[in-house]
Amino acid sequence: MNHEDDIDTGDDAARIHEPRLWRDKGWTARVIKNEDGDGWAVEMIRDGSAEPALVGPWTMGRNKVDPKPLDATAHQTLVKTASEVIRRHEQQLHGQLNKQVTVEFESEPLEVRLAITPDEFEPFGTLTALNRFGDVLATTTVRPNFRLSRDSAERWAAGGFGKIRG
Repeated sequence: MNHEDDIDTGDDAARIHEPRLWRDKGWTARVIKNEDGDGWAVEMIRDGSAEPALVGPWTMGRNKVDPKPLDATAHQTLVKTASEVIRRHEQQLHGQLNKQVTVEFESEPLEVRLAITPDEFEPFGTLTALNRFGDVLATTTVRPNFRLSRDSAERWAAGGFGKIRG
């Protein structure tokens, strides 16, 4: 018995340890026939997700026909890889939805932040101005395609932090 079998995940009924299907620790690894041709692929799906976080090639077994069976070590490696893919995607999305610039306003640094809320029906942006102490000086709603730049932040501040049109 290996050490991982000693860890109580709290949901033994959901655990599956089969050669082509391995469900454990919040992830499911499934070995599937490669859609692009010969060979095998493995998909990693995080519990609660409809789509795989990762799909990649899978090693052939010794007979060069069947896939290599999944095991605890392979599953753990796949979990780490799929988790990293998700983390990078979340970082990229965060970067697309959140911007900030620092400008000078009344001889003081002013940080202006733009946060986009990607609502399916009515996406919008929130523009926030903070002083050097992190106090919110102003906030306003903007269109989701608003371009935050040093120039647009300076114009907003110079205009008294009013509503931005357009």
